Amino acid sequence: MTWKCIQFVTILMLLENIQGISASVMHSHTKEIYKERESDGAYSPRDHAHYSDNGEHNTAFDHEAILGSHSEAEEFDNLPPEKAKERLVELLKKMDLNNDNNVDRNELKAWILRSFRMLSEEEALERLAYIDANHDGLISWDEYKSDTYDSDEEDNSNLIDDDKTIWNAADSNKDGNLNSKEFTVFTHPEEHPAMLPIFLDQTLRDKDKNKDGHIDFQEFVGNSAKDHDKQWLTEQKHSFDTEYDKDNDGKLTGNEILSWIVPSNEEIAEEEVNHLFAESDDNHDDLLSFSEVLEHYDTFVGSEATDYGDYLYKSQHFPDEL
Repeated sequence: MTWKCIQFVTILMLLENIQGISASVMHSHTKEIYKERESDGAYSPRDHAHYSDNGEHNTAFDHEAILGSHSEAEEFDNLPPEKAKERLVELLKKMDLNNDNNVDRNELKAWILRSFRMLSEEEALERLAYIDANHDGLISWDEYKSDTYDSDEEDNSNLIDDDKTIWNAADSNKDGNLNSKEFTVFTHPEEHPAMLPIFLDQTLRDKDKNKDGHIDFQEFVGNSAKDHDKQWLTEQKHSFDTEYDKDNDGKLTGNEILSWIVPSNEEIAEEEVNHLFAESDDNHDDLLSFSEVLEHYDTFVGSEATDYGDYLYKSQHFPDEL
């Protein structure tokens, strides 16, 4: 690498630090575990970071929904446009199940659901590798608890008990340890139907204050009501009535509770399909041609393909040319 090139990279790095324009900031491909609960006890949905609180769109979610990998999405961010398009074509051929050189809504949805499964597996494997203290490829309960709960156990007793219940259910061979497949179920239980009865029991235990077997509106909002204004309560009542109380009996039971607590990857994938079609279906024929996808390649796989992105790619693959 020439001294001129070194100076160029140094200047760009300084600009990134000062202005916050680096690809890693603009496209934050985080590797979060989606088992984390939200303030109302619901599980955080896969698309929880798709839009910020102020409505700003995070394209990283779109890229991961297509690529099914945080690490591969980061790699694409540093590819020059032509290289990104070449690799996108190969993905399109796999999405296009009927080989008509178009991607329809069902094909795209199936692909996105596949990506969600791959993301869950990737996240679980990375977490497993991090907390597998004895490097045997298995996670013991003690390894998990030691990594996750570093404070007084009495303060976390309910969380630990809940985790232990889910742990035992995920431990399909009942050997006391979780292998990679079982650990994926444990870290993403909301994506596995066998876990739903556990969620229902835990929710009723925590939310059903009068122990009548269902959740009324007062129990739905819980202690949060005292921290919000009338408008918030009105919005919550609207959600309760229109989104969750399907039979309009003024209470949530069974599947109504689960629809509140457990996010649906099917619905999230459907919304992502609608978003990608709105961005890319230029001729409005309800199909995405390969050419339309490639025209909007940055929507699907992303590329920080500025001169800096081109420079990074070339410096890694063709250093003699610099």
